[in-house]
Amino acid sequence: MIVHCISAEKLSARYAKELTVIVVSYNTASMTLKALEALDLHNRSTRFDCFVIDNASTDGSVEQISAAFPMVRVISLRKNVGFARANNIAASYCTTPYFLLLNPDTEADAGAVNALMTFAKTTPSAGIWGGRTVFSDRTLNKASCWAAPSPRSLLYRAVGFSRIFAQSNMFNPEAYGGWKRDDVRQVDIVVGCFLLIKRDIWNRLGGFNEKYFMYGEDADLCLRARALGSHPIITPNAQIIHHVGASTKHNEEKAILVMKARVSLIQDHWPAWQVRYGIFLMWLWSALRFVITRPLAYSRNSKNVLRAQRWQLIWFNRRIWLNGYDQA
Repeated sequence: MIVHCISAEKLSARYAKELTVIVVSYNTASMTLKALEALDLHNRSTRFDCFVIDNASTDGSVEQISAAFPMVRVISLRKNVGFARANNIAASYCTTPYFLLLNPDTEADAGAVNALMTFAKTTPSAGIWGGRTVFSDRTLNKASCWAAPSPRSLLYRAVGFSRIFAQSNMFNPEAYGGWKRDDVRQVDIVVGCFLLIKRDIWNRLGGFNEKYFMYGEDADLCLRARALGSHPIITPNAQIIHHVGASTKHNEEKAILVMKARVSLIQDHWPAWQVRYGIFLMWLWSALRFVITRPLAYSRNSKNVLRAQRWQLIWFNRRIWLNGYDQA
């Protein structure tokens, strides 16, 4: 591991700051530079440090980031240790009362970080805070937060109700139905692309559970925090653009990791007597989607073809993900 340190003057100033922004990068040099530029240009009212921890990128990320932003502390890892462990390593260097986890494929709107910090100070019991995310075209991206998966939510996903009735909180509870993320609301899970947490809570939880190599680690963290009395909460006043998927180029790998993560959340957070039922619902969901999407493989619509291929991949690799991340 190689650490590119900032100057002694910057190090001494760190102790007067309240926040450390942590960005994990992996072959996203251009996106990470844009994310840092947005922070530097638009959020000067909050004094913060910034750490970029690089997961053994091969695109020159470390050199480009260090040259463009000498005030940023760059931690260069010799191998890709995954999102969870990378954040844990970066957090071990931080001394500020708050951490902000920020994806490299994001751009914070003007004042977003300051708004989130102000919100945190007015709602201290929450312990974990998040904002509103939008796509590149400024349309709503619901994936700033989720409700915890439950037997009901998985059943509705499996039979397609959550897709057919996407705007219904009854049939699409994990996405909070038709909520536009336009008011303050407590949630089960704040997504790690833009997640603010108190350092003492992070330390009590031991940070991310590192078995979640990528995906699911933020959900697990929030659910464990809730069990200790935290109340994760979202504000619409702190908004970022999330260029979804830019940090994960291999969709096939992502599909398997997401399914693994969901199984692991069931294993780790559901009562023992419900776990087998939950895993069966995951199996049923993938089986039904595989059957339903097979005709799409012959479509002239490329999106339909990709959807069919994705579910074929998930179904054929079910032995890999049905045991979750506990599988060797």
